[in-house]
Amino acid sequence: MPIDPKFLSLLACPVTHSPLVEDGDFLVSTDSETRRRYRVENDIPNLLVPDSEVLNEAAWREIMKRHAVEVKS
Repeated sequence: MPIDPKFLSLLACPVTHSPLVEDGDFLVSTDSETRRRYRVENDIPNLLVPDSEVLNEAAWREIMKRHAVEVKS
């Protein structure tokens, strides 16, 4: 089930405080330096840093492109 857009707008990456985008069962930080991805389990975002993963740049850029997030070069 998608996260309510109003609720999603209140969430931020706990490392960089950057906005997050919902991508399937994950929330992905829009920060190009950290590229963190957080799992959503049973409709509950798990924003614990030790449970997150760092995406490679190509995978992160593809997600940002899919969600029309402007990426700074």
